[in-house]
Amino acid sequence: MAGMCCGVVGETKTSSTVEPSGGGQNRRRHMEIQQLKFYAAAASNVVAPLQESSPKRRKVIETIASIKAKTIVQSSDVKQGGVGCGSSSSSSSLSSEDSMEEVLDKESSRFGLTVVCGRRRDLEDAVAVKPSFCKTNPPESDDLHFYGVYDGHGCSHVAMKCKDRMHEIVKEEVENCDKSSIEWKETMVNSFSRMDKDVTEWTSSASSSSSTCRCELQTPQCDAVGSTAVVAVVTPEKIVVSNCGDSRAVLCRNGVAIPLSTDHKPDRPDELQRIEEAGGRVIYWDGARVLGVLAMSRAIGDNYLKPYVIPEPEVTITERSDEDECIILASDGLWDVVSNEVACSVARMCLRSHEVPSPPRSPGSVLNVARGESSDKACSDASILLTKLALARRSTDNVSVLVVDLRRNL
Repeated sequence: MAGMCCGVVGETKTSSTVEPSGGGQNRRRHMEIQQLKFYAAAASNVVAPLQESSPKRRKVIETIASIKAKTIVQSSDVKQGGVGCGSSSSSSSLSSEDSMEEVLDKESSRFGLTVVCGRRRDLEDAVAVKPSFCKTNPPESDDLHFYGVYDGHGCSHVAMKCKDRMHEIVKEEVENCDKSSIEWKETMVNSFSRMDKDVTEWTSSASSSSSTCRCELQTPQCDAVGSTAVVAVVTPEKIVVSNCGDSRAVLCRNGVAIPLSTDHKPDRPDELQRIEEAGGRVIYWDGARVLGVLAMSRAIGDNYLKPYVIPEPEVTITERSDEDECIILASDGLWDVVSNEVACSVARMCLRSHEVPSPPRSPGSVLNVARGESSDKACSDASILLTKLALARRSTDNVSVLVVDLRRNL
């Protein structure tokens, strides 16, 4: 394990291949880790960079100090030469200083993402990362960052639809909020309900000829397709997590693992009671399953299991702290074999191995997802290492891991 940790943290490439102990070429191909790194939602395949921000706080502070020193020198020269020029020079210097301070206050999004098919035949997971996807209402007008992990079952088209549409629905709900402060629970519940309706309507109206997924949108196969959804909206003050299914979000705060969601399993006492009151049954067939079929009690899609399987999320709102280090969002391919505490320890080790985060890209540059370009090296290392750990522990599912750096004052 120690050798694995050192090998990953020191990697310079953004993708790696897991070499299984046995098996042929096809197995190795399925084990290949595909890193998908995102900056913002400009397009589906090419992602625009974040707005310009400070690469290193200490460099910005040094720049501000030099500006102040320059202003003092210029003011001294102006007093000797004339007042008219002094006014213009001082104004220019002060505006530069204000812009630098604004850069200091603006929080960027730092994250790393790894997705692997693992030992499954098909990759049915999908992940969405949308930094600064919308703003809150004035006067604060803070940037909100969106992160989502979707674990599909039956086919991939519901998870892919959630990836493409969920953040847009949340943005519409936030922007249409008439209240001074956002009611996050109501907003997220409405968003998940709308997403479920969109999936149902799109599935019934889309033609099979335009589909590239395994079920080809044919009934009854497409009615048995669904997806979990764990979504985190990060604001400067709060972390809003909405979960539907058995994917999970965990916060690492000062070395302590804090679960921000609870898995929706059919044998969870409150979920079991809800299913039975709706007229359904939980049958133990290779584990607890709704009607002996689905191993989760909430999901988007799965029309044939309604009303026993519902799309309503559980929403948690957590106040941010200066002790927050990172948040990990992942599918059950990770959590089935790795505990919350171990995952946080691995991510924390990777974050601490880098003194400063990776600098942001220059304005106007484009992040190429196909080449696996990374947003932040430490987060990238953490996501790769956690994925390798899940595979080493014989995870049998797709594995998707998203690590978001929450540290301030770097």
